[in-house]
Amino acid sequence: MLPLDHIVIAVPDLAQARARYEALGFHVLAGGAHPGRTSHNALVVFTDGAYLELIAWRAPAPQERWWRTLQEHGEGLVDFALLPADTAQALAEAQARGLHTLHGPVEGGRVCPDGEELRWSTARHATPDLPFLCGDITPRRLRVPDGTAERSHPNGATGVAVLAVAVHDLRQSLARYRALLGPGARIGTPRADPLTGLETATVALQGATLTLQSPAAREPAGLPGPGRALHARLAARGEGPVSFDIARGAAQAPLRLTGH
Repeated sequence: MLPLDHIVIAVPDLAQARARYEALGFHVLAGGAHPGRTSHNALVVFTDGAYLELIAWRAPAPQERWWRTLQEHGEGLVDFALLPADTAQALAEAQARGLHTLHGPVEGGRVCPDGEELRWSTARHATPDLPFLCGDITPRRLRVPDGTAERSHPNGATGVAVLAVAVHDLRQSLARYRALLGPGARIGTPRADPLTGLETATVALQGATLTLQSPAAREPAGLPGPGRALHARLAARGEGPVSFDIARGAAQAPLRLTGH
């Protein structure tokens, strides 16, 4: 079972985004710049090992999907990643199970503010209902700081509890997740809720849960508000992550953050 690695949030201005997330009670760390690209980032790292990546661009990058999504739809969630022990092996196993919409591996990296360079290996999806894979080549602690101070947040945040993902065809997406995660995957049965107009199913990850959502009908007429809203979101922006719940201390309610 693969753990959630990180959630990607595209922002127009990194300094302003850092200030907003710090105002929400998160401890935001400087990330660094990506060699050969115009992007740079900041991180919100949790005690469960997952993190939020706030990513912005110093110059246009029309070849990058995340940048294009930011230009077309504004700030918000653009992607998420799972953490394999070995990207190439996880990719080969998924392809052997019939998943041919995941491609790679491709090496990437980042230069930290102190000049240290770290590297990783990714496998990217062709259908954004799926996460990409992001496995470390250099030690993970270089990419994801593991100190107690770096992972402590004034708002009590400890990790990502639930990540909601909008999909066009729930059963087709579930088949892809079974191929991605393998025979040990814990995938729930699709359920339709007439009160919301949503059809949902859960995918259990190590330490977090994905909730895949699709409208319960192909046409928005007659759907309740949540179903109509998801139908409109899929028509305008396509598949991908739409919101996530942050787990906090036992006496604190989860904190929900939404994308556009």
